[in-house]
Amino acid sequence: MAKLNGGQLFAKALKKEGVECVFTLSGGHIMPILYGCREEGIKIIDVRHECSGGYGADAYAKVTGRPGVLITTAGPGVTNATTAMAESFETGIPVIHIGGGSPLIENETGPLQNVASFECMSAFCKWSRRIYHANRVPEYVAMAFRNALDGTPGPVYLEIPADILHGSYEEDTIYWPRDYRATEHGFGATGLIEKAADALIAAKKPAMIIGEAARFSAEYAKEVEELANYLKIPTFAMITSRGLYADESKNELFTIGDGGMAAADVVLELGVDHSYKIGKGRAPRINSSAYRIMVHPDGKKVGYNAPADVAIIAGASAAAKQILDIVKAKTSPITDTAWVEEAKAITLKMKAPYIEAAKSEITPVHPGRIAAEVAKFVNEEAQEWHVICDGGDAASWMDANSVARYPGQVVRYGPLGTIGVGPGFSLGAWAGDKKPVLYYTGDGSFGFYSMEFDSFVRHGVPIVCVISNDSSWGMIKLSEQAKREEYIKEHGHCATTLAEMRSYEKMAEVWGGVGVKVTKIEDIIPAIRKVRDSGLPGIVNVQCDKEAMSPPTAAFAGVKKK
Repeated sequence: MAKLNGGQLFAKALKKEGVECVFTLSGGHIMPILYGCREEGIKIIDVRHECSGGYGADAYAKVTGRPGVLITTAGPGVTNATTAMAESFETGIPVIHIGGGSPLIENETGPLQNVASFECMSAFCKWSRRIYHANRVPEYVAMAFRNALDGTPGPVYLEIPADILHGSYEEDTIYWPRDYRATEHGFGATGLIEKAADALIAAKKPAMIIGEAARFSAEYAKEVEELANYLKIPTFAMITSRGLYADESKNELFTIGDGGMAAADVVLELGVDHSYKIGKGRAPRINSSAYRIMVHPDGKKVGYNAPADVAIIAGASAAAKQILDIVKAKTSPITDTAWVEEAKAITLKMKAPYIEAAKSEITPVHPGRIAAEVAKFVNEEAQEWHVICDGGDAASWMDANSVARYPGQVVRYGPLGTIGVGPGFSLGAWAGDKKPVLYYTGDGSFGFYSMEFDSFVRHGVPIVCVISNDSSWGMIKLSEQAKREEYIKEHGHCATTLAEMRSYEKMAEVWGGVGVKVTKIEDIIPAIRKVRDSGLPGIVNVQCDKEAMSPPTAAFAGVKKK
């Protein structure tokens, strides 16, 4: 039998897991793994910064429902990915991070790139291990996938010192784990499922919330939509789960859940984490007197920040299937639409600022109108494209105007509030299903990893970047302006402004792409078409109004829109 080094063992173990691609930035400590991946036919997507690679692995997982893989070299290679791991952890996204380490034999002697990277990653990942014997690589890869997907999904970390990685072993002496993790989530306790079904049957105003974790326990996705349709349940899907359980362009119920849960008398929650993104599960976001049915594969999330009248430890869609079966056996489909109309009216009232902004005629263009025009292009000409929402205000406007027709169509950061994710998310979304990308961002966020346009060109990623340019860090500038109006008038802004309408579109020329500057609303869609038709990555730099505040920014500032 042939001898295999640690890098080849990693690649073979990843291949057995069905890994199609890995995100990386090359480094001497990890090259055997990259060579091994090439031998196994695993696509290597190399980036210009490790954090972008981490965001790529995150978005890949959101789009495919399978863990993304990041490989970083020792020292700064690992630490550069810290924020990406924190983003995945807070959102609950399974990412397998493999990091290189300085040679074990040189411990305590000051070798190259020797930092406490393992301790660093242990703080930002749900599970982490250092490998001391390369022949055990397959076992540790198996453990990594099992832990990444267990309970609430999240990032895990494996570190291997360079000298250990280079060690070689006879192939027939390697232990290859099999059947080492569950491939489906469990069903809920029968008594609790029936109690939940009875509550929904008796409800006058039921609502359903589908959380981020539900993206990774979706074995019975069709049954979730069927349950919503059967009982006429307004449903709110949080960003990672949008488009998975229903096509929002075809099922109105999945567009009115935001208003529905504010007035519901019974709320079914599938895989929901009660972070601030959902108002911590409390009023006014969710009716305080509602009867709460919480389903989650992770028991620590049931009853977190809000009480659970029925607590079910199970897969999100598995429990929904059980509930549906009982509901169908006990009652006929709901035909009355009064509650649906009420939820629709509440939702429309909540969305009024976005609807109003989309009609704005001010010059420079209202940022909400820009997002609405971009969404119009996607809805009419690019329904299969991914929409990546980056930035503070920019992401808020684009998210509100987007429609999710399939899993992972709309990709946005989670409760950590991580801006600058756009280029990495764009790479990961494209790698997941090879669909073109509309990357929407603010001018501040654009500056984080703009060199990834080089990666777009090298990997042939069809992408149009639209910058909503207010020449500032808009969300912070506007919120500070609202909170400290008199101070700002007297002293001016502090560290929240950027160069006036910087010509970012010219950067596209560096990569052979197309760039267009836009100042009029009627020129936005033609500019997007120009970039699209070029077949090259490009930038549409749109000047926007500097004072229009998104609803989340107003909430962040603690003020109401005047």
